[in-house]
Amino acid sequence: MLAAFCVTLACLLSVSHSAPLACDILVQTLDDLDPRYLQGRWALVAGSMALPYELEDLKSRGSMAVYVSNFTETSGYSYTQVNRLDEQCYYLPHNFKIENGTITYQLENVILTCSFLHTSCPDCVVIRSVLGNKQLKIMNLLLFSRRRELEQKEMEEFLAQVECLKMPPPDVMNPTRELCPEQTAGDPGTQTEEKTEGQKV
Repeated sequence: MLAAFCVTLACLLSVSHSAPLACDILVQTLDDLDPRYLQGRWALVAGSMALPYELEDLKSRGSMAVYVSNFTETSGYSYTQVNRLDEQCYYLPHNFKIENGTITYQLENVILTCSFLHTSCPDCVVIRSVLGNKQLKIMNLLLFSRRRELEQKEMEEFLAQVECLKMPPPDVMNPTRELCPEQTAGDPGTQTEEKTEGQKV
């Protein structure tokens, strides 16, 4: 699964929790992203994966974090996705730019597009990633936060987004599992995962 990240994060819209939000609001994309908001550590809280084998891959991870840094107007962002598997940390460095609220990667004969969706959570990011070409499109929905565990109403909003997009039930990460520290792929004791065409997180 690819750049989890594919990354992401955004200016958030404040809404009332007095009534459920309509799907057109829940799946609304955010076009204006504040670069300063994206920097720092983001932990994966939950993810809905379109393909069963991707869901199993997500469940096999003890934890996943993304560290975003080094934003410049010309080169965009640098970030490192860190997966913990069997107590070993695996590092995937990436670079990305955001244009009109969207991140786009060309992966051989397919394109990965990541967009940020509405969320009322004050320190969360919801990312919809779509991998595909003219014949096939595969969508995943990922919830990241500065925190490891969210409030019930925040999780309910994400579940509603999953339902609006007709996605499979999400896997919720164990908040007690330790996150890997921020390190570069070349540091001793770290491993770098190979990026393959099928990677999406």
